[in-house]
Amino acid sequence: MITRYLLVALVAGLLAGVLATVAQQARVVPLILEAEKYETAPDAAHEHSSALDLGLFTPAQAHEHAAEGEDDAGMLFGVDRLTGTLMANLVTGTGFALILMAASLVSGRSVTLANGAIWGVLGWLVFQMAPALGLPPELPGFPAGDLFARQIWWIGCAAATAGALALFLLRPEIWAKAFGVVLMLAPHAIGAPQPEDISTSVPALLAAEYASAALATGLFFWVMIGLGIGALNQRYVERAA
Repeated sequence: MITRYLLVALVAGLLAGVLATVAQQARVVPLILEAEKYETAPDAAHEHSSALDLGLFTPAQAHEHAAEGEDDAGMLFGVDRLTGTLMANLVTGTGFALILMAASLVSGRSVTLANGAIWGVLGWLVFQMAPALGLPPELPGFPAGDLFARQIWWIGCAAATAGALALFLLRPEIWAKAFGVVLMLAPHAIGAPQPEDISTSVPALLAAEYASAALATGLFFWVMIGLGIGALNQRYVERAA
């Protein structure tokens, strides 16, 4: 049975990765390419992009990594940019799908086609929306704080948000709800690491458009993961049980 769950998560994650790659081309990628015209500090952009590897998933991850290993021919890690983006989305999709499936098994709440979108939204809240309140998706060339500090804060924020949601949804006691509120607010009370110098040549409107586009595409990505797991669960796991 565990093998079936793993296969369901892998297939759902791969499908979500493909769909996210298609969806990003409409809005997210053009904004990144536009921002690259303003980029004047390759070293700073390189550090920023590396932080996004761990933290804020935006469906255009590979395009955000233009400073990492890209040559004049538009190659990224030895492949063209679209292929690199697709590869990153497939890996990220399968990883997040496995996490969502694990959360379902641990909580004893099955992911179905009826509640799959809800599961997806919860995953988006934990891994993208909550961290984005302190570390919003950032374009290449945008100022950012210390890389390691941002990674630590992102991990803490995601873990705290996941724990808070578990308390809200799985425990009926008042103390659990109250502690969940404290847990969810704690990372933001501490504050995410910020750059000392916030000057940038990237227009503020472009940065705002990118943040909203990245979060919207990320929501689509997560909902597809939830719906994919739910549909495959009902068809191949629950029928076999």
